[in-house]
Amino acid sequence: MPKADDWALEKGLPVNLDAERYVLGSVLIDDSLFAQVAGVIQADDFSLEKHRRIFGRMTELHERGERIDRITLANELMKHGQLESCDGLGYLVSLDDGLPRISNLESYVRIVRDKAVLRRAICACQRTIHRCCGALDDPAALLDQAERLLREIGESVQVTGHLRAPAQIIEEYPGGLNAFMQPASGGIKTPWPGVNRLITGLRPPQLVVIAARPGVGKSAAACQIADKAASAGAGVVIFSLEMGADEILQRMACARGGVDSQKFRQGKLDQTERLQLQRALSQIAELPLWIDDKTGITVPALEAAIRRQRVRHKIDLVIVDYLQLMQNLGRHERRVEEITQITRGLKLAAKGFNAPFLVLAQLNRASENERRRPVLSDLRESGSTEQDSDVVIFIHQPEMQKGGSPGMAGLAEFIIAKQRNGPRGKVDLQFNDRLCRFEERADVQDQEAHTTYESSGGRVQDARGRHGWTES
Repeated sequence: MPKADDWALEKGLPVNLDAERYVLGSVLIDDSLFAQVAGVIQADDFSLEKHRRIFGRMTELHERGERIDRITLANELMKHGQLESCDGLGYLVSLDDGLPRISNLESYVRIVRDKAVLRRAICACQRTIHRCCGALDDPAALLDQAERLLREIGESVQVTGHLRAPAQIIEEYPGGLNAFMQPASGGIKTPWPGVNRLITGLRPPQLVVIAARPGVGKSAAACQIADKAASAGAGVVIFSLEMGADEILQRMACARGGVDSQKFRQGKLDQTERLQLQRALSQIAELPLWIDDKTGITVPALEAAIRRQRVRHKIDLVIVDYLQLMQNLGRHERRVEEITQITRGLKLAAKGFNAPFLVLAQLNRASENERRRPVLSDLRESGSTEQDSDVVIFIHQPEMQKGGSPGMAGLAEFIIAKQRNGPRGKVDLQFNDRLCRFEERADVQDQEAHTTYESSGGRVQDARGRHGWTES
């Protein structure tokens, strides 16, 4: 039975013991180098158990602000009963004995880190092979888990703590100083000018959440945004966990062709309407638009689908309908914890693909029962949705609440409840239930159609000076 220290060597895993010894010895010669080393590697990156213990005790000495040398390190190991297992003081002396002048330390640290990454990748693959051979899980779940593990290992390769001065940031910005001073490009525009004035488009790598109660128009809004973006040449991917792909296309075609969706469902279209629908479908068929209607998709599966599609086509916008129907690979006692993991994964995916992610979400019943506009705390199983999102938009239709008057029929408000880099406010729209689409209201088309928050009291004031609603 090989010793624990010899395990990596016995298995033939990637190891460079000389690099490990050089890194540890360099710190013993000059302990000011520890911060430089610890910013890239950690104790688990060493292949030998005694090297892991040595680096771990170095870390504790550094955190207490004490010097790191042969004697202090030997004493720290002795206190934890580990000096003998690290081959005593003689081994510590051998680490820095005869070392040349410290140079090229970064290269040795990188070697240690890279070997550790390779070992983790090999172990992750071996575990996957074992589970595949034992048929312990569903094949799709196994592949999702394997991809997640490898992605996490790949992310660990990136060196953290890359601090840059303002001059360096500006110098490295594409186009230099002049480009840095220009306003960012408008991003992907929504179909509604009032909304665009507030959020200035969907920008990478934003996580944008559109939330509403069921039946208020989340999916209709998402279909409109997808149609508008794809028509402008943006590659759009829709992950629909609720509606089938055929239903999405039918809804988009009715909205685009101006065809009554209810008459379509009843099979009562006349010849003119059928031609309009056919023309709309022909136009949609030419768009850079792809739909995945697999139910219960996970974040790793979503990422894998996007990655495969990007091999052949550019992807500029990802739409998920909707958040609470996604599944998480991990086991959590509470659904809130699962949603937290999912929203965090979506935010990281948006950053990794450098594309805006538009995610639909449901609200709880509070705003409906209390007959008020929704607020951020109404996000159902919100978890970290508020924290991870860059923009949160609520869709509110007053007529759908209890006590809504007939005069409110079709009135809709897009409430920008959160915007990380811009104002909050609301946009007044009209919902055309016949065509399943939101439209600019005729009475505000020639005016500023949005309101902005005042700095105090939660009260709003629109562009024409009239006071509006409060959040409370």
